[in-house]
Amino acid sequence: MRRLGILTLLAIAALGAGAGWLESQIGRPYRNHRPGKIFVEIPHGTSRWGVSGILAQNDVIRSRLAYALFSIWHYRKRPQAGEYYFDHLVNSREVFWKIAHGQIFVHTVTVPEGWTMFDIAAELERQGVCNHGDFLAAAHDTSLVSDLAPHSTSLEGFLFPSTYEFTRRATCEQVVKRMVQDFRAVWETLPASDTAQSPGGLTPAQVVTLASLVERETPNAEERPVVAGVFYNRLHKGYPLQCDPTVQYAMELQGHPRTDVRPKDLRVNSPYNTYQHRGLPPGPIANPGEASLRAALTPAPTDYLFFVANDEGGHFFSRTLAEHNRNVARLRRLLAADARAQDPASKKTQH
Repeated sequence: MRRLGILTLLAIAALGAGAGWLESQIGRPYRNHRPGKIFVEIPHGTSRWGVSGILAQNDVIRSRLAYALFSIWHYRKRPQAGEYYFDHLVNSREVFWKIAHGQIFVHTVTVPEGWTMFDIAAELERQGVCNHGDFLAAAHDTSLVSDLAPHSTSLEGFLFPSTYEFTRRATCEQVVKRMVQDFRAVWETLPASDTAQSPGGLTPAQVVTLASLVERETPNAEERPVVAGVFYNRLHKGYPLQCDPTVQYAMELQGHPRTDVRPKDLRVNSPYNTYQHRGLPPGPIANPGEASLRAALTPAPTDYLFFVANDEGGHFFSRTLAEHNRNVARLRRLLAADARAQDPASKKTQH
């Protein structure tokens, strides 16, 4: 009995020592890897012992054995495959839960509504996801939308605005495919998309083109159906759309991007110039969001034919050219008043 008691005490002491050792290996922060960032790839199907070996090889954990034992103890939490990023002091417990929860490294890229494929390419290159030129090359694989836009020359208009997460190993082709997939997911929920006809008898490609014009003309969600209605009215009457953003896009295609439109720019020789060419441009001029797509499919019933920006982020709408000209003059007066209010030299000193 005495021997059994001694053995029991020894076992308890051993367990205590083992637990203390395990905690010292698991709970204490450790960073013995090379300075700076380190990426660790966990392949699919890697065992717990294999994961601990990869982490130990990269000097992310103190002890391969301790990590493996801790992982086995939490047997219900399996390691998730993927690439993990470590850039600061961590302990093995934190490493385990990061991998168990699948917190893989991703680039988070937000594509706002109304961006062109050139804007997207620049942002992806800035974040290190895709080379600018490689993305634009991938964005010309029109087979992804051949059913919707059989005559399209690029994927402009079909790269859906959203927030995306891409791994470091994502290719430009995969990035483009994901954006088009998101476009299709939204498109299938829209009214009339299943009949491939808009209220104006436009094809899906033309609807997306019209939506891109709406997107670039107004940031105001409430105005978009009205703007779409104006464009439909002008198309029906055979009037040129006279949409400034199409001129900007024409300049972009010619390698001369501009944030504003000068009078001489309205003469740019391009099929995208809707001042010189009636009807819709040959393709989208940006990537519209859901609200603009819906507006293009369900425009507001209106008899407006003109609109011009106001000084509050919206537009003045009008039915006649005379009314439109008055609105243009009104806008110029408002802009001139704003300029005077912001110019200190125009304010007289009071004595």
